[in-house]
Amino acid sequence: MKAGKSIITSLLDFFYVHPRVSVIKSGSILRDECGKILDARSSVSLIIAERRKILVDSGLKGEENTIIEGLADSGLEIRDIDTLINTHFHNDHVGNNCLFSGADIIFPREGDKIAPGVRIIETPGHSMDSISVVVDSRIFDSMQTIVIAGDALPTFGNYIKMVPPALHINRELAILSMLKILRIADIVIPGHDNPFSVSERAYIKDWD
Repeated sequence: MKAGKSIITSLLDFFYVHPRVSVIKSGSILRDECGKILDARSSVSLIIAERRKILVDSGLKGEENTIIEGLADSGLEIRDIDTLINTHFHNDHVGNNCLFSGADIIFPREGDKIAPGVRIIETPGHSMDSISVVVDSRIFDSMQTIVIAGDALPTFGNYIKMVPPALHINRELAILSMLKILRIADIVIPGHDNPFSVSERAYIKDWD
């Protein structure tokens, strides 16, 4: 019986298609010499999990063409997105939600399974409603846990310096959320920077 189960499990693993993650648009942040934020634009990420096409955050209003072009690079159009998740509801993360009127905008919580290999963790601190999307994917020929962190971990610099987001409602919660992400992540897609490897402490080149 155990041998039979092992064969079935192996076959399922062989035919299972792991979710794929693409960065449609990397986030950015611009500060003046005193550290004041002059401009902030969120990352926009795409998850393809079986037949689901999930967008995480929609960027700042005015970035519509950039998002449309990024989706086109993945062979998709606006109408192909069936699910939209926002890591939180600040303007730079929800600015183009209206583009995706045909998608289900969902408000998942801790432990919710969005699709096979895609789940939610709550990561409050920057805002009390902040969530991160966790994707177990096969990338670089190995299994990797990718966390789309939003502003719970906004930049590579926050990780390297181990400091919470400068803008936060609760500093203690923000630190705990960063640690929660880093405990499970191989790769982080931060809210305002390029993807980076946790173990290598470096940006990832040739993401796609």
